[in-house]
Amino acid sequence: MKRKVELLSPVGDFECLKAAVQNGADSVYFGSDTFSARAFAKNFNEENLKEAIYYAKIRGVKTYLTLNTLIKNEELDNAINLATTAYENGIDAIIVQDLGLATLLIKLFPDLPIHASTQMTVHNLNGAIKLQELGFKRVVLARELSINEIDYISKNVDIEIECFAHGALCISYSGQCLFSSLLRWSFW
Repeated sequence: MKRKVELLSPVGDFECLKAAVQNGADSVYFGSDTFSARAFAKNFNEENLKEAIYYAKIRGVKTYLTLNTLIKNEELDNAINLATTAYENGIDAIIVQDLGLATLLIKLFPDLPIHASTQMTVHNLNGAIKLQELGFKRVVLARELSINEIDYISKNVDIEIECFAHGALCISYSGQCLFSSLLRWSFW
């Protein structure tokens, strides 16, 4: 399989979105003001989420929405509604942590790629294979993997592989950011 490189940038507001698009990002990912693991970062509300998707789409840049928190039973309808809004406005993929939510999204939107968030902590070939079997189109691997481990996984699975090239690392385990933040604050 020929590997394709995609420059993917996180964006939290319109300034970041414009900077990423104008500086060559192939795609961007962002959260909404709900269900985003970057809860304390800037995020888009439902109205400017639509504008962000439109801004990127007309410039040929793909958009990925992060719904990458664990979803409580009472939150499920709201998460599905947010995904539906994003889907209806042309989002290119949704990045998910919660396996139950992902399963529902794969059934509800069979033509919408669902990506496994780094919060799923996939760190081996078996994890990538299982997500492929479940219908995921991409897996964001754990940040602790070596280049050789990433290469091994990517050569032995037919699911897209994504890796962080740089950025803030969790201080505990990749993808377990809330636990990491609790540890960090307990030391202060």
